[in-house]
Amino acid sequence: MSHLSPDRFVAVLGAQGVGLSRLQGQKQQWLGSLGFIAERSQAATQALDTLHSLLGEHGCKGAQLQLLLSAQYCRFCLVPWSAAINRPDELHHYARACFEAHYGQSLDGWRLVVSPEAAGSARIATAVPEALLQRLNDHCRTLGLRPRSVRPYLMAAYNRFAEQLGQGDFLFVLAEPQRSVCLLAQNGTWQQVSAQGSGDSDAALQALIARQCELNAGERELPVFLHAPGRMEQPPTLDGVQLCALTEPGGDVLCSMSRAVA
Repeated sequence: MSHLSPDRFVAVLGAQGVGLSRLQGQKQQWLGSLGFIAERSQAATQALDTLHSLLGEHGCKGAQLQLLLSAQYCRFCLVPWSAAINRPDELHHYARACFEAHYGQSLDGWRLVVSPEAAGSARIATAVPEALLQRLNDHCRTLGLRPRSVRPYLMAAYNRFAEQLGQGDFLFVLAEPQRSVCLLAQNGTWQQVSAQGSGDSDAALQALIARQCELNAGERELPVFLHAPGRMEQPPTLDGVQLCALTEPGGDVLCSMSRAVA
Protein backbone atom coordinates (compact mmCIF):
# COMPACT_ATOMS: atom_id res chain seq x y z
CA MET A 1 0.00 0.00 0.00
CA SER A 2 1.43 3.38 -1.01
CA HIS A 3 1.99 5.82 1.84
CA LEU A 4 1.54 8.68 -0.65
CA SER A 5 -1.84 7.44 -1.85
CA PRO A 6 -3.47 5.22 0.77
CA ASP A 7 -6.38 2.99 -0.11
CA ARG A 8 -9.83 4.23 0.67
CA PHE A 9 -12.65 1.88 1.55
CA VAL A 10 -16.29 2.81 1.01
CA ALA A 11 -18.68 0.91 3.25
CA VAL A 12 -22.47 0.95 3.08
CA LEU A 13 -24.62 0.06 6.07
CA GLY A 14 -27.93 -1.20 4.70
CA ALA A 15 -31.01 -2.30 6.56
CA GLN A 16 -30.14 -6.01 6.28
CA GLY A 17 -26.58 -6.08 5.01
CA VAL A 18 -23.29 -4.27 4.65
CA GLY A 19 -21.24 -3.75 1.51
CA LEU A 20 -17.64 -2.78 0.86
CA SER A 21 -15.64 -1.39 -2.04
CA ARG A 22 -12.09 -0.12 -2.42
CA LEU A 23 -11.11 3.14 -4.12
CA GLN A 24 -7.66 3.32 -5.69
CA GLY A 25 -7.28 6.59 -7.55
CA GLN A 26 -10.25 6.81 -9.93
CA LYS A 27 -10.85 3.06 -9.87
CA GLN A 28 -13.47 1.48 -7.63
CA GLN A 29 -13.39 -2.24 -6.88
CA TRP A 30 -16.41 -3.97 -5.37
CA LEU A 31 -15.28 -6.34 -2.61
CA GLY A 32 -18.60 -7.89 -1.65
CA SER A 33 -21.37 -7.79 0.91
CA LEU A 34 -22.61 -9.71 3.94
CA GLY A 35 -26.15 -9.95 5.24
CA PHE A 36 -27.34 -9.99 8.84
CA ILE A 37 -30.56 -10.52 10.78
CA ALA A 38 -31.38 -8.29 13.74
CA GLU A 39 -34.21 -6.48 15.45
CA ARG A 40 -34.29 -2.82 14.47
CA SER A 41 -33.03 -1.76 17.90
CA GLN A 42 -29.93 -3.94 17.41
CA ALA A 43 -29.45 -3.38 13.67
CA ALA A 44 -26.69 -0.76 13.94
CA THR A 45 -24.61 -2.91 16.29
CA GLN A 46 -25.07 -6.00 14.14
CA ALA A 47 -24.32 -4.06 10.96
CA LEU A 48 -21.05 -2.66 12.31
CA ASP A 49 -19.94 -6.03 13.69
CA THR A 50 -20.68 -7.55 10.26
CA LEU A 51 -18.71 -4.77 8.60
CA HIS A 52 -15.80 -5.51 10.96
CA SER A 53 -15.79 -9.10 9.71
CA LEU A 54 -15.92 -7.97 6.07
CA LEU A 55 -13.09 -5.47 6.53
CA GLY A 56 -11.04 -8.11 8.32
CA GLU A 57 -10.99 -10.17 5.12
CA HIS A 58 -9.06 -7.42 3.30
CA GLY A 59 -5.79 -5.63 3.94
CA CYS A 60 -7.16 -2.43 5.43
CA LYS A 61 -4.56 -1.34 7.97
CA GLY A 62 -3.61 2.30 7.41
CA ALA A 63 -6.42 2.83 4.90
CA GLN A 64 -9.21 5.41 5.11
CA LEU A 65 -12.88 4.54 5.54
CA GLN A 66 -15.90 6.37 4.19
CA LEU A 67 -19.19 5.14 5.61
CA LEU A 68 -22.60 5.61 3.99
CA LEU A 69 -25.65 5.08 6.18
CA SER A 70 -29.01 3.81 5.05
CA ALA A 71 -31.98 5.94 6.07
CA GLN A 72 -32.74 3.20 8.61
CA TYR A 73 -29.96 4.57 10.83
CA CYS A 74 -30.70 8.30 10.50
CA ARG A 75 -33.28 10.88 11.40
CA PHE A 76 -33.92 13.97 9.31
CA CYS A 77 -35.50 17.32 10.07
CA LEU A 78 -36.01 20.67 8.33
CA VAL A 79 -34.42 23.60 10.17
CA PRO A 80 -36.15 26.84 9.06
CA TRP A 81 -34.12 29.99 8.55
CA SER A 82 -33.97 32.34 11.54
CA ALA A 83 -32.37 35.78 11.42
CA ALA A 84 -31.88 35.55 15.18
CA ILE A 85 -29.26 32.79 14.79
CA ASN A 86 -25.76 34.27 14.54
CA ARG A 87 -23.31 31.70 15.94
CA PRO A 88 -22.64 27.99 15.30
CA ASP A 89 -23.58 27.05 18.87
CA GLU A 90 -26.90 28.90 18.50
CA LEU A 91 -27.58 27.04 15.25
CA HIS A 92 -26.85 23.72 16.93
CA HIS A 93 -29.26 24.42 19.82
CA TYR A 94 -31.89 25.72 17.41
CA ALA A 95 -31.61 22.63 15.18
CA ARG A 96 -31.80 20.39 18.24
CA ALA A 97 -34.99 22.15 19.35
CA CYS A 98 -36.47 21.68 15.85
CA PHE A 99 -35.66 17.95 16.00
CA GLU A 100 -37.14 17.46 19.44
CA ALA A 101 -40.30 19.36 18.49
CA HIS A 102 -40.66 17.30 15.31
CA TYR A 103 -40.09 13.88 16.89
CA GLY A 104 -41.60 14.66 20.29
CA GLN A 105 -38.67 13.25 22.25
CA SER A 106 -35.21 14.18 23.47
CA LEU A 107 -32.27 14.02 21.10
CA ASP A 108 -29.97 12.75 23.85
CA GLY A 109 -27.72 10.01 22.48
CA TRP A 110 -27.78 11.38 18.93
CA ARG A 111 -25.17 13.45 17.08
CA LEU A 112 -26.52 16.29 14.97
CA VAL A 113 -25.13 17.63 11.69
CA VAL A 114 -26.68 20.60 9.88
CA SER A 115 -26.22 21.19 6.15
CA PRO A 116 -24.38 24.35 5.08
CA GLU A 117 -26.73 26.73 3.26
CA ALA A 118 -26.76 30.36 2.18
CA ALA A 119 -28.19 32.99 4.52
CA GLY A 120 -31.96 33.12 4.31
CA SER A 121 -32.29 29.42 3.44
CA ALA A 122 -33.64 26.52 5.46
CA ARG A 123 -31.26 23.67 6.28
CA ILE A 124 -31.49 19.90 6.45
CA ALA A 125 -30.34 18.43 9.77
CA THR A 126 -29.36 14.80 10.22
CA ALA A 127 -29.11 12.90 13.50
CA VAL A 128 -27.04 9.72 13.88
CA PRO A 129 -26.86 7.61 17.06
CA GLU A 130 -23.78 8.34 19.16
CA ALA A 131 -23.54 4.62 19.96
CA LEU A 132 -23.17 3.84 16.25
CA LEU A 133 -20.35 6.36 15.85
CA GLN A 134 -18.57 5.15 18.98
CA ARG A 135 -18.74 1.51 17.89
CA LEU A 136 -17.46 2.50 14.44
CA ASN A 137 -14.48 4.27 16.01
CA ASP A 138 -13.78 1.22 18.18
CA HIS A 139 -13.76 -1.08 15.15
CA CYS A 140 -11.57 1.31 13.16
CA ARG A 141 -9.07 1.47 16.00
CA THR A 142 -8.95 -2.33 16.22
CA LEU A 143 -8.45 -2.71 12.46
CA GLY A 144 -6.00 0.18 12.10
CA LEU A 145 -8.39 2.11 9.85
CA ARG A 146 -8.73 5.88 9.71
CA PRO A 147 -12.37 7.01 9.56
CA ARG A 148 -12.62 9.70 6.87
CA SER A 149 -16.35 10.48 6.82
CA VAL A 150 -19.74 9.24 7.95
CA ARG A 151 -22.81 10.52 6.15
CA PRO A 152 -26.31 9.45 5.17
CA TYR A 153 -26.66 7.89 1.76
CA LEU A 154 -29.33 10.55 1.16
CA MET A 155 -26.69 13.28 1.13
CA ALA A 156 -24.29 11.31 -1.08
CA ALA A 157 -27.08 10.62 -3.57
CA TYR A 158 -28.29 14.23 -3.59
CA ASN A 159 -24.75 15.54 -4.18
CA ARG A 160 -24.27 13.01 -6.99
CA PHE A 161 -27.42 14.14 -8.80
CA ALA A 162 -27.50 17.84 -7.82
CA GLU A 163 -26.70 19.03 -11.32
CA GLN A 164 -29.56 16.99 -12.77
CA LEU A 165 -32.00 18.29 -10.14
CA GLY A 166 -31.14 21.94 -10.75
CA GLN A 167 -31.89 24.91 -8.51
CA GLY A 168 -35.64 25.32 -9.00
CA ASP A 169 -38.69 23.48 -7.67
CA PHE A 170 -38.40 19.71 -7.37
CA LEU A 171 -39.24 16.62 -5.36
CA PHE A 172 -36.31 14.24 -4.95
CA VAL A 173 -37.27 10.76 -3.78
CA LEU A 174 -34.63 8.35 -2.52
CA ALA A 175 -36.24 4.92 -2.48
CA GLU A 176 -34.15 2.39 -0.59
CA PRO A 177 -35.58 -1.15 -0.51
CA GLN A 178 -37.30 -0.68 2.89
CA ARG A 179 -37.37 3.06 3.48
CA SER A 180 -37.84 6.18 1.38
CA VAL A 181 -36.80 9.78 1.98
CA CYS A 182 -38.35 12.75 0.17
CA LEU A 183 -36.67 16.13 -0.26
CA LEU A 184 -38.83 19.02 -1.42
CA ALA A 185 -37.25 22.23 -2.76
CA GLN A 186 -38.76 25.47 -4.00
CA ASN A 187 -36.62 28.01 -5.85
CA GLY A 188 -33.59 26.04 -4.75
CA THR A 189 -34.49 26.29 -1.05
CA TRP A 190 -35.41 23.32 1.13
CA GLN A 191 -39.07 23.19 2.09
CA GLN A 192 -39.48 19.72 3.56
CA VAL A 193 -37.73 16.45 4.34
CA SER A 194 -39.65 13.32 5.30
CA ALA A 195 -38.84 9.64 5.73
CA GLN A 196 -41.20 6.70 5.86
CA GLY A 197 -41.20 2.93 5.62
CA SER A 198 -41.93 2.04 2.01
CA GLY A 199 -41.17 -0.62 -0.54
CA ASP A 200 -39.49 0.21 -3.85
CA SER A 201 -41.94 -1.53 -6.19
CA ASP A 202 -43.56 0.55 -8.95
CA ALA A 203 -46.90 0.47 -7.14
CA ALA A 204 -45.43 1.54 -3.79
CA LEU A 205 -43.39 4.33 -5.38
CA GLN A 206 -46.32 5.59 -7.45
CA ALA A 207 -48.48 5.82 -4.33
CA LEU A 208 -45.73 7.58 -2.36
CA ILE A 209 -45.03 10.13 -5.08
CA ALA A 210 -48.72 10.79 -5.72
CA ARG A 211 -49.25 11.48 -2.04
CA GLN A 212 -46.24 13.80 -1.81
CA CYS A 213 -47.35 15.74 -4.88
CA GLU A 214 -50.90 16.02 -3.57
CA LEU A 215 -49.62 17.45 -0.30
CA ASN A 216 -47.01 19.80 -1.74
CA ALA A 217 -47.53 20.65 -5.40
CA GLY A 218 -50.68 22.75 -5.04
CA GLU A 219 -51.68 24.24 -8.39
CA ARG A 220 -48.25 23.85 -9.98
CA GLU A 221 -46.74 20.82 -11.67
CA LEU A 222 -43.87 19.61 -9.52
CA PRO A 223 -40.85 18.03 -11.25
CA VAL A 224 -40.18 14.66 -9.62
CA PHE A 225 -36.81 12.90 -9.55
CA LEU A 226 -36.41 9.33 -8.31
CA HIS A 227 -33.33 7.40 -7.26
CA ALA A 228 -33.97 3.74 -6.45
CA PRO A 229 -30.60 2.00 -5.93
CA GLY A 230 -32.29 -1.38 -5.45
CA ARG A 231 -33.93 -1.15 -8.88
CA MET A 232 -30.90 -0.60 -11.09
CA GLU A 233 -31.38 -3.84 -13.02
CA GLN A 234 -35.13 -3.25 -13.50
CA PRO A 235 -35.62 0.54 -13.29
CA PRO A 236 -39.04 1.86 -12.23
CA THR A 237 -41.33 2.96 -15.06
CA LEU A 238 -43.44 5.78 -13.66
CA ASP A 239 -45.13 8.43 -15.80
CA GLY A 240 -43.82 11.94 -15.26
CA VAL A 241 -40.92 10.81 -13.06
CA GLN A 242 -37.31 11.40 -14.05
CA LEU A 243 -34.91 8.68 -12.94
CA CYS A 244 -31.57 9.48 -11.33
CA ALA A 245 -29.39 6.52 -12.23
CA LEU A 246 -25.75 5.77 -11.57
CA THR A 247 -23.71 5.27 -14.72
CA GLU A 248 -22.28 1.90 -13.64
CA PRO A 249 -25.06 -0.02 -11.90
CA GLY A 250 -24.29 -3.19 -9.99
CA GLY A 251 -26.60 -6.10 -9.32
CA ASP A 252 -26.13 -5.76 -5.56
CA VAL A 253 -28.05 -2.78 -4.11
CA LEU A 254 -25.18 -2.07 -1.71
CA CYS A 255 -22.74 -2.08 -4.61
CA SER A 256 -24.92 0.45 -6.43
CA MET A 257 -25.07 2.65 -3.34
CA SER A 258 -21.29 2.57 -2.89
CA ARG A 259 -20.85 4.05 -6.37
CA ALA A 260 -22.47 7.32 -5.30
CA VAL A 261 -19.08 8.45 -3.97
CA ALA A 262 -17.00 7.28 -6.94
